[in-house]
Amino acid sequence: MAEDNTRYEQVKMVCGEDCGNAPKKEFLRAFNAAFVCNDIDFINEKTIEDIQWNIIGRNTLQGKEQVFGMLKKLMDKTPTELIISNIITHGYSGSLNGILNLENNMSYAFCNIYRFNSSLNKTKIKEITSYIIDISK
Repeated sequence: MAEDNTRYEQVKMVCGEDCGNAPKKEFLRAFNAAFVCNDIDFINEKTIEDIQWNIIGRNTLQGKEQVFGMLKKLMDKTPTELIISNIITHGYSGSLNGILNLENNMSYAFCNIYRFNSSLNKTKIKEITSYIIDISK
C-alpha cells in the first residue's frame, strides 16, 4: 500500500463472500481498492507500461502517464464506500462490478473489464474497459 494509506482507512470496503476465493479475484479486489484510494505505487506495479484504459462514452487513455494523469484529476473526489458485487476471472480476462460512493453524495455504478498480459496468477493488467453510470440521488 501507499506510504500514506489514509484514504484506505477512510473508505469502507464491502465485498461479496466469493470475491476473494481465488488469486486473480483477490488481485482485482486489491487493484480496485488501490484505484479508488489513488494508490499510484500499487497501480504502477500491477499494470504494464502501455496500459490502455477505455472509459466508455468518454475517452481512451494510453500508457501509464495518461492513466496516472486521470487518477490525479480524480484525487479531489473523496470516496467513502466501495461496494464490490461480483468478481469474475478466467484465463486472460476478468471483470468486476459494484458501486462507488463519494463524500459529496455522488454515487456511481460501474463495471470494469480487464485483460491480463498472461493467464498466470502473477500477471499484470494490460487493458481496462470501464462502464460508469451516475446513480446519485
